[in-house]
Amino acid sequence: MPEAITVAQLRALLASTTPPMLCDVRRQPAYLDSPAVIPGAVRRLPEEVASWGSQLQAQGEVVVYCVHGHEVSQGVTVQLAGLGLRARYLLGGIEQWKAEGGSTAMLAD
Repeated sequence: MPEAITVAQLRALLASTTPPMLCDVRRQPAYLDSPAVIPGAVRRLPEEVASWGSQLQAQGEVVVYCVHGHEVSQGVTVQLAGLGLRARYLLGGIEQWKAEGGSTAMLAD
């Protein structure tokens, strides 16, 4: 079972001196439907995790999220862990982040 992180835990990590790499891994249709991301996140396609995941540094932590924190982000977390990375997924996804008052931002083109 992949490791999860709560919104409160993520907020604390993002405010720390060693914040995790934050990846939005929503499938393209879900992202296009609501293109705002958690501030500081990078956008990565979940179906290409083998490619971009192998390029990440093995130090530090990676937190991924999708819409609701189910199969997409959990699957990516499992794949990243298989590559030797410390990876967790956001419980409840971006929808839980927003429900708990988290801000969102648009990615710069």
